[in-house]
Amino acid sequence: MSEMKIKTERFGEVSYTSEDILFFPRGIPAFEDRHEWILAGNDDSAIRWLQSLDDETLALPVTSPDAVRPDYNARIPEDELKLVGSMDPADLALLIVVSIPEAAPWDMTANLRAPILINIKTRKAVQVIALNEEYPVRHVVFSEEVREKLKASANENGGDD
Repeated sequence: MSEMKIKTERFGEVSYTSEDILFFPRGIPAFEDRHEWILAGNDDSAIRWLQSLDDETLALPVTSPDAVRPDYNARIPEDELKLVGSMDPADLALLIVVSIPEAAPWDMTANLRAPILINIKTRKAVQVIALNEEYPVRHVVFSEEVREKLKASANENGGDD
């Protein structure tokens, strides 16, 4: 297993192996021509970054659905499970894309309606539309109380936080 490197805009040089690559057969909506991605960023952080190997400037923030909504239970269409090659929950993982406004990170939202389904054995992945209509595309991540504390902290620090 040889190590490869990509020079990214966000993380500088990132090393990875072929086993780190997530392959999206149909790309990701809005990035249909981007098929190979890796997870980048700090392993200890709740937020990781789906870094495109086809475009060093493109990285999408993602997290585990449990980090946002512990009772998350997306119902995935059967044809999407077949596309990644497994119906076995033990082979599968979900990520959700988050949107983090640069000037107001406390207004972060998570797309609960369209999780990323990953077959952790084959590394094949696809962004799907969950059958759960109650899950919004823009779920507010932080409670109002937390959001107010984050705003106050940013104001005390001159917004350079």
